[in-house]
Amino acid sequence: MRNADAILAITQERGKRSLYLKDVYRQLFNPDLYLLAYGRIYRNDGAMTQGTTGETADGMSLQKIEGIIELLRNERYRWTPVRRVLIPKKNGKTRPLGIPTWSDKLLQEVMRSILEAYYEPQFSTTSHGFRSERGCHTALKDIYTGWKGTRWFIEGDIKGCFDNIDHTIMLSILRENIHDNRFLALVANLLDAGYLEEWKYRPTHSGAPQGGIISPLLANIYLDRLDKFVEQTLIPEFTKGKVKRPLPEYTKIQSKIAWAKAKGASGATLKPLLKARQTIACADPFDPNYRRLRYIRYADDFILGFDGPKAEAESIKDRLKEFLRDNLKLELSPEKTLITHAKIEKARFLGYTISTINNPGRPGNGKIQLRIPAQVIKDKVSRYKAKGKPASRPELFNDSDLSIIELYGSEYRGYTQYYAYAQNLFWLNHLHFVMRTSLLKTLAWKHKSTVTKMAKRFKAKAVSTNGVMECLRVIVPREGKEPLYARFGGISLKTQPFAVPSDCLLDQDRMVSRSELEARLKADQCELCGSRQNVEVHHIRKLADITIKGRSKRPDWIKVMAARKRKTLIVCRECHDNIHAGRPTRINDQQDATPF
Repeated sequence: MRNADAILAITQERGKRSLYLKDVYRQLFNPDLYLLAYGRIYRNDGAMTQGTTGETADGMSLQKIEGIIELLRNERYRWTPVRRVLIPKKNGKTRPLGIPTWSDKLLQEVMRSILEAYYEPQFSTTSHGFRSERGCHTALKDIYTGWKGTRWFIEGDIKGCFDNIDHTIMLSILRENIHDNRFLALVANLLDAGYLEEWKYRPTHSGAPQGGIISPLLANIYLDRLDKFVEQTLIPEFTKGKVKRPLPEYTKIQSKIAWAKAKGASGATLKPLLKARQTIACADPFDPNYRRLRYIRYADDFILGFDGPKAEAESIKDRLKEFLRDNLKLELSPEKTLITHAKIEKARFLGYTISTINNPGRPGNGKIQLRIPAQVIKDKVSRYKAKGKPASRPELFNDSDLSIIELYGSEYRGYTQYYAYAQNLFWLNHLHFVMRTSLLKTLAWKHKSTVTKMAKRFKAKAVSTNGVMECLRVIVPREGKEPLYARFGGISLKTQPFAVPSDCLLDQDRMVSRSELEARLKADQCELCGSRQNVEVHHIRKLADITIKGRSKRPDWIKVMAARKRKTLIVCRECHDNIHAGRPTRINDQQDATPF
């Protein structure tokens, strides 16, 4: 956040340097924060989704920001109950998702940016969920690089975490560092706003609704107490010793090998000794004077790696259960909180299976293995099959070749990039075959042709980390501009433990900076007729929504948006009403249709 320093105050309390927030409520009167928030969230899929009212990002204006600020100044802002929908889960259950109104989303984003500027530097390095420059891959990388020798995994899952956050505890945590009662009251009213399910109002006595922009940050603030408990209490208590004591058998063989080498023994003499050494662990796995406990959390899922006896692992699990119950009023999910043997079983975390390599006496012994679960491959393959065979996707028959290949390509790249750390990444070869066949069948149906002809038509080569690889590609030339292209495949399936996921096909020309939209809105001028009266923003979900066959039939406002490749258009109220009513809009002859 750009103005983070303006909201932080440093004081001296009892000889210690203490950092706390004061006068934070007044920061909500800054319209620039709302423009920054708008620039961050207007592209979200939910920006055009209605909550309990018909308000969406469409119609955003400086007047709307001024209206929100005026209500806040007079302490009259009222949160609207969220619209709750139930999202199905893989296990047959449902997850409640709250959809706030647009004004509430905007204000939540402003509050989130202020709170994040303060709390983010204080969060534990073991927390990876919903944090800037952290995510699933950073959590997995920490496990892969720092958990060697783990004997037990303690898999933790908090039951209904977002729905069971205690409001009293949440506010008491915030009150420790936020010395502004007006801001705390605003947060309290947000938590108590309630929700509408099947258009029936229900109060919220606990929880922060999933779907709310500020909810993930509040959950991290809440669960930071769990992180501190593990780091400051459990880890020091269950960590001791510098190195494990060596096994006498291993030391004895080592001495024999050293003695034989000193006497100039031949390779034939050393071979049985070296072979015997490989069958024995170099250190005592049951050393009573050695313990190691490690911890990683992503949102409400966490995992601990413990090198010690199972009885102590059970004790750690019980201590976690008691802390969550007594201090945070949360409950561990019994069916998902497991103790797993690292060498003979596999723990599940963030879509990977985690285990250790069991090769006694060898260099890789105890090293962490990250693998793709077989069920994940099966589930993803099933999306592109029908009756047990790769099948076409009828919903794509009316799309262009570019969009079809781009869709398949982006989905496949997502799978390969997420599982880039997996030792069995090559398992995705089967997924590639099924997706490629499904893609070719979709194109063949669209063109009333055959799979073989489509394979020859779109066959191409791409350069990857493994050299030149075959792929499917389409290129759409454009007069006076660089061509558009889409690609499926051509990605190496060689494990890359430290790779940084990136989308090599991202069209940078389509990226719009946040400041660009802010500047257009602050210009306060209709981009169609030039009027400066009641200026607001017209939003569409995607550019494909304004595609109309025949350029002559397209309204002028569509031509302007298509030429600029923008999903937003700054218009006056009259032009905006005409757009939604399907009436012609006024185009200023001096307003061109070139990009802003």
